Amino acid sequence: MQTLKVSLGERSYPIQIGSGLLGNADLVLPHLKAPFVAVVSNETVAPLYLSRLAAPLRAKGVKVTDIVLPDGEEHKNWRTLNRIFDALLENRCERATTIIALGGGVVGDLAGFAAASYQRGVPFIQIPTTLLAQVDSSVGGKTGINHPLGKNMIGAFWQPRLVLADIDTLATLPDRELRAGLAEVIKYGLIRDRPFLEWLEQNMARLLARDTEALTHAIARSCIDKAEIVAEDETESGVRALLNLGHTFGHAIEAGLGYGEWLHGEAVAAGMVMAAELSRRLGWLSEPDCKRIAALLKEAGLPVAGPALGAGRYLELMSLDKKVAAGKLRLVLLKRIGEGVVSAEAGEADIRAAIEACCHG
Repeated sequence: MQTLKVSLGERSYPIQIGSGLLGNADLVLPHLKAPFVAVVSNETVAPLYLSRLAAPLRAKGVKVTDIVLPDGEEHKNWRTLNRIFDALLENRCERATTIIALGGGVVGDLAGFAAASYQRGVPFIQIPTTLLAQVDSSVGGKTGINHPLGKNMIGAFWQPRLVLADIDTLATLPDRELRAGLAEVIKYGLIRDRPFLEWLEQNMARLLARDTEALTHAIARSCIDKAEIVAEDETESGVRALLNLGHTFGHAIEAGLGYGEWLHGEAVAAGMVMAAELSRRLGWLSEPDCKRIAALLKEAGLPVAGPALGAGRYLELMSLDKKVAAGKLRLVLLKRIGEGVVSAEAGEADIRAAIEACCHG
């Protein structure tokens, strides 16, 4: 097991990465405020892993409440969030109850937002079961739900007490979900870690083949990069915004098509291609740089072109992005491969042209 740390003073917490962690109650017990937990999962993950987590906890005297939600991005909304609150209240869960998220990014975001809100804040633990959640969404305390007009527009920063990433859970992850997670892994190399990007270019086949050593390295390296950024900028007032490379374009794809049509990582991949193309138009990246980025995403089995929603529709949806400041759209772009930047330099004509160059259909 590897143990990393997110350094946030008194609210610092460990990220534990390894195999066979899920059934080890002793990893969870030190982080509980009281022997009461509510495990939030979904209809896909719960049959696979809920008992593996809950049985050892119950054997140690912990009262476990199960809350199983429908699966899918389309359920990341107020209605599903309220199902969590209903279950917490019906089971008389107290302020000392720890909410545990067992699932992917949707479960983590919903459970985390519930933890931030229930009785004005209860303890929270992340146990991510998808690659995307293990390398990105479980770390850093971002929680929230979607609105029909924009993704993740309603939520809170609420840090977990522990992130427990059991690599064994990736064995049941569908190939499409694995590829979607690789988009977020590639992102770290593009924005700040060029040596990691070069390692990914050399080892993508191993990752797609689910080589344990390669996956462990990729997850740990991604978490190290994210933990450093979160420690520097917890609430995304500065450098943390770089983690959104491709996300402004990608969120427009998700909202424009309807949540769940494209997986988040798929939309982010197409969005990173658009961001690279826009960076090229600003004179920062070369044509070979753009081709190199697209080639790596394509090797990972990810889309390198967005759906043809129309540039006007993209811009309309992007105008609702959280990085809009004083009415000005700020985008995460690339000064060079390995160096991201948050910029408002791109004009609408260039943004339109980049979108149109990177869409099909």
